[in-house]
Amino acid sequence: MTTRYRGTPIVFIHGMWLHASSWQPWVKFFETEGYKPVAPGWPGEPEDMASARAAPELVANRGIEDLSSHFRQIANAQPTSPILIGHSFGGLIAQKLLGEGIARAAIAINPAQIKGVLPLPFSQLRAGLPALGNPFNKSRSVALTAKQFRYGFGNALQEDESNELFEKWTIPSPARGLFEVAFANFNPRAASAVNTANFRRGPLLVTSGCSDHTVPDVTSRATHRQYRNSSAVTDLKQFAGKGHSLVIDHGWRDVATACLDWLRKQGM
Repeated sequence: MTTRYRGTPIVFIHGMWLHASSWQPWVKFFETEGYKPVAPGWPGEPEDMASARAAPELVANRGIEDLSSHFRQIANAQPTSPILIGHSFGGLIAQKLLGEGIARAAIAINPAQIKGVLPLPFSQLRAGLPALGNPFNKSRSVALTAKQFRYGFGNALQEDESNELFEKWTIPSPARGLFEVAFANFNPRAASAVNTANFRRGPLLVTSGCSDHTVPDVTSRATHRQYRNSSAVTDLKQFAGKGHSLVIDHGWRDVATACLDWLRKQGM
């Protein structure tokens, strides 16, 4: 990394059903590379896992606009324009803020669907059913079972590792955002809309886990195609054999290294 970019802030944005502390290996990895990373929680999210699990109502009824406003403030509070790295729902927020010109670059790791993305594979629908299966969940916070986590996150792992990750990192998450994503293409004012045509924005990397059930490869590729009318750098990186757990499982370092390599290619 050139000295010009040493100290560049990175804001990590986690997705549904994971605690912000799940980013800590990434934080340490990027610190050693000279960046200044932070991994804040979602609005209302307690700093420790036990409190987050014990009080799910603290994050209930938070939607995309709540998350966007929260992370917009955090990004704007950084000493210089940050890099945004988001996983799943965090990848949607990272794209939204990049489209607004908030960040110098963004990486959307297996991101939740933005408005305009049409594919809805069965596996994605099934992975979302713990929240979407009950319309009353919209204003609630919902937790996964180990079996549901195994299907949505850990399907590409051995069952023992999936269960270990479930116990280590999962917390209840607000379901409102999933409902907003699910019906976005029927809503002209959908909160998941992103300014994909912005050619003045910084570079964007969209990734795909080719074995992902929650955000299947076809969905990530459709997200990438949404940027076809922008001349700004928009790249796609596919990870063979990776599921939705790719940021927290035994292979996380390979994914982090690929993200670092891409940032360096962008001069960051």
